[in-house]
Amino acid sequence: MNRFVKKTLSLVTAAVLSLSAGLACADTLQIGIPDDGTNLSRGIKLLETAGLITVNPDAGYTPELADITGYVYDIEVVPVQANTLPSTLADFGASTINGTYAIPFGLIPSQDGLIIEKQSEAGDNPYVNIIVARTADADNPTFKTIVDAYQTQLVAEFLLVNYSEAFFPSFPYDASSITLTKEDAQAIVEYTSDKEGKTVVTVGVCGANNDQWKAVQKVLDEQGANIYIELVEFDAYNLPNEALNSGEIDLNAFQHKAYLNKDASTNGYDLTVIADTLIAPLTLYSQKFDSLDALKDAAGLIAQ
Repeated sequence: MNRFVKKTLSLVTAAVLSLSAGLACADTLQIGIPDDGTNLSRGIKLLETAGLITVNPDAGYTPELADITGYVYDIEVVPVQANTLPSTLADFGASTINGTYAIPFGLIPSQDGLIIEKQSEAGDNPYVNIIVARTADADNPTFKTIVDAYQTQLVAEFLLVNYSEAFFPSFPYDASSITLTKEDAQAIVEYTSDKEGKTVVTVGVCGANNDQWKAVQKVLDEQGANIYIELVEFDAYNLPNEALNSGEIDLNAFQHKAYLNKDASTNGYDLTVIADTLIAPLTLYSQKFDSLDALKDAAGLIAQ
């Protein structure tokens, strides 16, 4: 067989295989989930809650793909980089997206979500975001003052008003007396403070949604606490805990409890939670289906 015939047959075979693969997957609905650590687990748990898959109960709050024990509907779970999920939403039947990334794309959980992750404010909730200190500094009085300033009604209202359901306070507040307006929230975003003569506390953060710390600073200034919060932005989630553990920063506030537990255990960090801050629920969104039932109808039940 000459080289031309071989090449032609090879190309034809490849095309047939590609077409076959496309046909095989054509009826399988792809669902995007975050590909990073515990957020992948959260995506899996949300799809379980939605009734789309079954998951090994022994995996608890942190299942991996291998812990998916069955598919109730004809779907494929596809891990994707979390910050790309909103921009690729049209490529999937649906995707589980964190509010941090959903809100900037105009996605509102209560309006656009097919199902929202249920998160109580109980202290054992592994997905509550937190302020973390080195264990040796857990009782630092300056840090306690910062925690008290964070867990105030003003900061709670700012989280609710400024972030349009991306974040919810995970500390006590009066939900029946929200008076902060969008204009008030914008004024807080623009708030500046002078650090001259104040105790500077560095706080490690990730991402762009950290304006609540301006509300904390405003509270501290109004209390005359003489403390200045200096945010240190990191561009990767594996860095703030390392920086805190090594003493490069004083506190960090970028993660939930499940992530801290896994990261500290893996790397031997001696870090402690000193406060709960907020909850950022994961939500299942779709541009193709307007309800979870419609998505299920399109995917179709798998015969058991």
